[in-house]
Formats: sequence, structure tokens, C-alpha cells
Amino acid sequence: MFPLQIIALLPLVLVVLLTKYIQGIRGANHERRRAVLNELSLTDIHSKKLVGFFHPYCNAGGGGERVLWTAIAIMQRSEPDVVSVVYSGDVDATKEQIIAKVKSRFDIDLSPQTLHFVFLHSRHLVEDSAWPRFTLLGQSIGSMYLAWEAMSKLIPHLFIDTMGYAFTFHIVSMLGNIPMGAYVHYPTISTDMLERVKSRKKWHTNSDAISSSSVLSRGKLLYYRLFMYYYAFSLRQASFLMVNSSWTKNHVDAILQHTDPLLDAIHLLTPLVIFKVTSNQHSSPKSARIIYPPCDTREMVKLSLEGRERVILSVAQFRPEKDHAAQLHAFHQLLVSHREYAGPDARVKLVLLGGSRNDEDAARVSGLRSLATTLDIEEHVQFVVNASYTEMLGWLARASIGLSTMVDEHFGINVVEFMAAGAIPVTHASGGPLNDIVVPFNGEPTGYHATSPETFAEALHTVLTLTPEADLAMRQRARTWAVQRFSEEEFEKGWSASGWKRWLPVPSGIAPNA
Repeated sequence: MFPLQIIALLPLVLVVLLTKYIQGIRGANHERRRAVLNELSLTDIHSKKLVGFFHPYCNAGGGGERVLWTAIAIMQRSEPDVVSVVYSGDVDATKEQIIAKVKSRFDIDLSPQTLHFVFLHSRHLVEDSAWPRFTLLGQSIGSMYLAWEAMSKLIPHLFIDTMGYAFTFHIVSMLGNIPMGAYVHYPTISTDMLERVKSRKKWHTNSDAISSSSVLSRGKLLYYRLFMYYYAFSLRQASFLMVNSSWTKNHVDAILQHTDPLLDAIHLLTPLVIFKVTSNQHSSPKSARIIYPPCDTREMVKLSLEGRERVILSVAQFRPEKDHAAQLHAFHQLLVSHREYAGPDARVKLVLLGGSRNDEDAARVSGLRSLATTLDIEEHVQFVVNASYTEMLGWLARASIGLSTMVDEHFGINVVEFMAAGAIPVTHASGGPLNDIVVPFNGEPTGYHATSPETFAEALHTVLTLTPEADLAMRQRARTWAVQRFSEEEFEKGWSASGWKRWLPVPSGIAPNA
């Protein structure tokens, strides 16, 4: 009987211990905040508020990082009492080195006086390589541990996830009890992913072993059903949500409204009810606000629209979803269908420029080099890895075409940069490039879309054979549209209107709307 009594009391003991642990973290946080402000040599520290940005790969140099640093630069200019805290897994870089890279890569100036980094040592838990099976679940659990490490070191006044780790909200809410928001670049899971599993289509998120087996496909559908349920529940913990495109908004809004009566019942009739009880009780967002990512086109619009070389340029991190292999296959098809482009008189070159974040990305680049050799196009292909901002501008000034083959690209800052720089875009007919970016301007086209190596090859051929007048007119239209719609000024307006500031604590004696 005695052991049974101990077992019965065990949950209560665990709750008491967890409560004490949380109280300890919160109790020590006041001094941690004070230490950060003192380290930054800030005065009037009682008026300062800490806004935390959860971005474990802040030093990667991609489009998501441009959003992060532009938002922080805006806050530094307009909110002198806000200190930006970046939770970073880039333990191999110093604060000064990261700031210098931001300047080099994006030409964004950051003040070190209102910027603090909390370096996290558990980032390997959100790496693809850490979870060869059940990757979405593993990375989500890993992000929760990473959030625990972050909150154990410093709890801000407001937490904003800018990398898509919605499961961190549960840990932040439990340990910090602070408001949370997110800028979502793409949903972790979407209805499109479910449809690919249902249709048993091979994809980078649906391996051949799964797609070729009806049993495994049904098992994965169940896994996705469960994951979708918890992902939707996680997103609803946020106080506000921003997204980068109409494609992302449509998916996030659908996920926010997602229901599963069977799983709801299971949670109410089993001990899993604690999962519901301990969640945030505030009103969940009903929809997300579109804030198009900032594109600093100031230097790009200075580039001449004339005198372009026969260079097809890709600008994208070497991540699997960017599908650089499709670019090589499309280029190979172009040379097969139009052999003149392999000759000396009309020679065309493909340049793949992008960031490599880790060993997995480096291996991916090596694999792409091997594929180029297999396709016998290596003499026409050049890889430019981890280029500086200046080097990227140099290639944008030379290129005739900007190539993007990612399917369901959530937005596509690289495509906007192509257009602003004067490179005619050829993109996959999906996502942001189809619905938001490469769209008619004043009733005339601003670029081309394709879906297969053959259609990409024909689109590339079409651009390469435009008359000089039509070529120049399209470059000008694309530039005008891109600069007008996707500027830093437009992003700043959207960021300011998102409502993030109203979730900061208000100093005593000051009305919220004063």
C-alpha cells in the first residue's frame, strides 16, 4: 500500500518541484535583466524594455536574417528605450563579428548599445541531422529545449520568434509568463504537405521509401495529423502573428482555424487535459497580418539595366527546399534544347550564389557540383559560396536572368532583388513569386513562371531571345514594381502597425494609450 501512496503523490510532488523551479528562474531574472543593461552602460534602466528575438541562425545571412536585422534597426531608430535581445546559436561568432557581417551582407547599421546576444549551446537539437526520422517532431522538441536554455539565461519583456519555432511558446509561457509574437516565414506544416503524402508524391519532406509504401504513407498521415493539431495549438499561444506573403497568410490562417474533434475529445477525457489547462488563456489571434519582407534596393537600383551578360544567376541559401538541383536540370535542358548556348558565340553561364550554414549545407554544395559534372555542364556552372554583399551586387549587375526553382516559396526576397537589380526573374509557378512578386505591372509582365525542366528551359530561352526594346522595357517594369512594393519603408510601416509595442509592459502611472 505504501508504494501505491507514493506513486499517487508523485504527480503532486513533481508539480511542486516544477513550481519552485519556475519561481526560482523568475526570481533571478530581475538581476539578469539589470546585469544586461549595466553591461550595455545604459542609463535610466527602469524605463528600458527587453524585446527578445528567437533566431538561432541569426548569422546565416539569408532573407530571414534580413527581416530580423531590419526590424531591430527600425526599433533602434524609433524606440530608444527598447533593448533588442537576440537568442543565437552562433557560438562561434562574437557580437562584434555578427554586427560586422550584418553590415557586410545587408548594409544594415546596428548600434551595439541597445543590442544584446544570448548565446545558446543546444542549437544542434534543431539541426536536420539530429533527427533523421520524425524530423518535424524532433526539431520541435529540440526547439523547446533551446527555448528552455534561452529563458533560463534571460527572460525578456516580449518574446518574438522570427524563425518559425512555434513550439517554443509553451516553454516561454510556462517559464516567463510574458506576451509572445511571431514573424512567420512559412508554416512548419501545411495542407500542401498533407496532400503530397496523400498523393504519395516524392519530395524533400516525403522520401521515396514513404511515398512508395501505402502502409508507411498512412502512418505518416497519422503523424502529420497529430503534428498539425499541436502546431495549430502552439500558434494560438501567440498574442500577434505577422507573415511574409499571401501564401503564408492563407496557410497560417487555415491552421489557426484547424480543428480535430477526435483529438479534442482525447485531450478532455485523458490526463492530456493538463496540456489544455496550462496553456495561455488570452484571446488567440484569428488571422495573421501580411508584412512583406524588406528589400534594401538602394544599391540595386543604381545598377544599369543595359549591357547585361548572358549570366543566369541564382541567389539562395544551399538548403534542400531551395531545390538547386532543379536549376541544374533546367540549365542542362536549356543547353540540350538550344545547343547554341554552349558555343562560344552565345555562351550562357549559370551562377549559383548562396550561403552555406553548416556541414549539411557544405555537403549539399558538394553534391550539386557532382551533379553538374554528371550532367556534363560543369564548364558552364559556377558556385559562389558565402559571398559578401558587395560580391553579390557585382553578380546582380552582370546577370540577365534571376532564377528561382523553389516550390511553394513562401515569399522570395531573392526574386525581389533580381527585379530591383534589373535581372528578369524566372521562378517556379507557386507561392510568393507567383501570387505576390512576379505579377503584371500596369497590365504588362514582369517576368516568367515555370514548373518543369522543360518549361524552365523555354522560359530562359524566351528571355535570352527578347528584342533589345522588349528586354529593357521588362527590366524597367520589374524594377519599378519591386522598388514601389517591397521597400524598407513599406516594411517599417507594416512593422510599426503590427501592434507589437502594445504588448510591452507599461510603466506605472502611464495609461496604455497615452
